[in-house]
Amino acid sequence: MTTDKIKTIIRNKKAYHDYFVEQSLEAGIALTGTEVKSLRQGKVNLLDAYAEVRRGEVWLIGSHINEYTHGNRENHDPMRERKLLLNRNEIRKLDAKVKEKGFTLVPLSLYFKNGKVKVELGLVRGKKLYDKRDTIAKKDFLRDQDRQHSIKY
Repeated sequence: MTTDKIKTIIRNKKAYHDYFVEQSLEAGIALTGTEVKSLRQGKVNLLDAYAEVRRGEVWLIGSHINEYTHGNRENHDPMRERKLLLNRNEIRKLDAKVKEKGFTLVPLSLYFKNGKVKVELGLVRGKKLYDKRDTIAKKDFLRDQDRQHSIKY
């Protein structure tokens, strides 16, 4: 019986709006000390971030972790590329899937798990405009239905 302490830092809601999530997996991330401190303050943005496989390694690109407010000249670059820590077999499988037409690697969330920063990485396929409209319509319908059921006379 394991009791993992998970504290979510940020969820990438735009990813769920713009993509169909086919598969997700957990990856570690190589960070500097000031980046971790900044994450503890919640100063991160994943909206335009994506992951890429290069020479057998997975890199997180486009994520923005603000500089630590009490940092010194050793502070990190907010837009630097960060290495994701995955098993070699997982990387090989992801690389094969990404080479298929229409798949992309997108960070879905960032969280602390037992004191370590983890990234939930999603293998996603892009939605068309009509798919997005359909998703919004379904959410509205379910919300209206819940309202009708919650009204008591």
